[in-house]
Amino acid sequence: MDISIEEGAFVTLLGPSGCGKTTTLRMIAGLLSPSQGDIRIKGRSVTATPIHKRNLGLVFQNYALFPHKTIFDNVAFGLKYRDVGRREITDRVQKALDLVQLPGVGDRHPAQLSGGQQQRIALARAIVIEPDVLLLDEPLSALDANLREDMRVELKRIQEQLGITTIFVTHDQSEALAMSDKVVVMRSGHVEQVGAPEDVYVNPASAFVARFLGNANLIPATVKGRDGDHVIAEVAGVGSVPVPALRAAKLQPGDAAALVVRAERLQLVEQPGDVPEGMIARKATVTAVDYQGQAARYFIDFCGHSIQALNPIGTAPLRAGARVTAVLDSNHCVLVPPEKHP
Repeated sequence: MDISIEEGAFVTLLGPSGCGKTTTLRMIAGLLSPSQGDIRIKGRSVTATPIHKRNLGLVFQNYALFPHKTIFDNVAFGLKYRDVGRREITDRVQKALDLVQLPGVGDRHPAQLSGGQQQRIALARAIVIEPDVLLLDEPLSALDANLREDMRVELKRIQEQLGITTIFVTHDQSEALAMSDKVVVMRSGHVEQVGAPEDVYVNPASAFVARFLGNANLIPATVKGRDGDHVIAEVAGVGSVPVPALRAAKLQPGDAAALVVRAERLQLVEQPGDVPEGMIARKATVTAVDYQGQAARYFIDFCGHSIQALNPIGTAPLRAGARVTAVLDSNHCVLVPPEKHP
């Protein structure tokens, strides 16, 4: 891994369990020593610096609050070891509690607060020391779905208000896309791709990134050649698919490839009209339906390929067995090398 994080940025380490996200975070924190390499904060090497001298804020998955201490003492804990006067401690703790919108809970204990409130207190304790970097290790994973969405908005608000450099670890793609300035997609201890959320989602650099972020179909293809600013992919049963050259991963004629088709970019229609220029339309059959309220995820047989389509629901969802026309815009497709397993 070799990455640089700009001051004030919100960067997410994203990947499946066991890919090295938390290990990386723990090395930055000083909880683990790297076997080689260097870690620098504000241009200064901290590789050999103990954790208590790195001036980092840490928020863990389980919050790690002291159950026998009051909320005030929990938040003030890091300040008491930094030669901060009593009056300043009181002021800074109050400001931190105000920032997380829990101003009146200083005399309570963690057990008297909800999970979401405890998460805010853990955040207040991390930021009250005015750290150089804030490290967040899946801090939202213990919350229920609705509270989790509320807290990610709140967390991003606080981070932007403070302008603090933040490194966030998660395996949740929606969190990474919604909160980050930069996403680092990891797999088996390696970085697969680094970029802004939209870039990583729209232009995945590999089959793994495409599959891990969102509902992506990967259809086997062969690169046939180039036609102007498009690369032509041949897909069994579908025919020729022109893909923008900028989204063709530097593939050469004759190379095996995977055509990436986002599920939300594949439109299913029962009564097709005229197909606009640049669109590809083929007959398909719905094999299963995953109803999701406002939308449905359809599993379809598309020219012999089993793929998915994610479409909003009009009056009623399609039913399994429905014969439809699947329409896709090849300008939204991506060509990547075939998926490789580590």
